[in-house]
Amino acid sequence: MLLQMLFFIWKLGGIFLNERVFLAAPFKQLLNQKNVVDSENTQVLQTIIQLLENKHFIVDNAHKRENWGAEMMTPSQCTTADYFAIKQCQYFIAFPGNPASPGTHIELGWASAFNKKMILLLKVGVDYAYLVQGLGAIADVEYLYYQDLADCVQKINQFFK
Repeated sequence: MLLQMLFFIWKLGGIFLNERVFLAAPFKQLLNQKNVVDSENTQVLQTIIQLLENKHFIVDNAHKRENWGAEMMTPSQCTTADYFAIKQCQYFIAFPGNPASPGTHIELGWASAFNKKMILLLKVGVDYAYLVQGLGAIADVEYLYYQDLADCVQKINQFFK
């Protein structure tokens, strides 16, 4: 009976066994004149989401959840959704933003307060806030420095091997 149950879970793609990832990135500053995320940034996030889903993670991302800006949630709705998604995740991955994204930085605070494993994606040569640079002193942070999207994807892929 146990073997049949495990087979059933495996057939479902192991959804009951999957770990959760919250992928954070600037949002409002990425919106174009039509109030949707521009295609270049959408492609970056979609590429990373696909990579993580291919590794059988359940990925929570506000951009995708809010249809890249076309279906924006109210402030109360998105705050509640992000807070509880971060509380439930095993990994918190973030592009902190430059200029700093206030929303992403709040999410960084929640992730550190919840003792989540954090992976910060930092572009080489970009100056980030001191509290982002120093977060590893008090929290479980892995800093992944990347040159471009291909390098970023490769670094994430290596991290989860």
